[in-house]
Amino acid sequence: MKARKAIVRTVGAAMGAGALAWFAIAGGATGAPVADTASMKAIADEGPGYAVEDFAYPNADKILAEQHITLKRGDGHILLADCASATDLLEVYGRKNEKTCFKVTGNSGYLALEIPAVYFIKGNSYAAKVDMSAGSLQKSFDITKNDWTPVGETADEQGRDFMLMEIRTAK
Repeated sequence: MKARKAIVRTVGAAMGAGALAWFAIAGGATGAPVADTASMKAIADEGPGYAVEDFAYPNADKILAEQHITLKRGDGHILLADCASATDLLEVYGRKNEKTCFKVTGNSGYLALEIPAVYFIKGNSYAAKVDMSAGSLQKSFDITKNDWTPVGETADEQGRDFMLMEIRTAK
């Protein structure tokens, strides 16, 4: 008698499991279609995309339109700043953009940019070096910490307009 009850329970459980499986495959009570396993497999095999950092400066198009400064790329440690927002800013003076300021963070920084007709840079507490160009001529200038450094036309015997191309900083 006990063996018979065990067999009935086993068969009942198997039938219940089969009914549930059929119910799930058929779409359940709502009649909703069941997802195609082939499409699920294809999506799962693709995996997530890769995040690739291109070091492009965020909102560069907006800054170019509003301030006429081309910010190309950098490592995120030299950032355009409001000149009244903080102290210890790197200040760049040019004929077309009177004064442009940059906040420097971290142990070192890099920024590729274009600011035309730069003639003075006031250093901050970081050691800084800038690369500038006037046509095909390229020059580098070491910026004096916490002091004014003549660059571009003020450091050129011919008084040519130089474009600021790169800023590199280190603590």
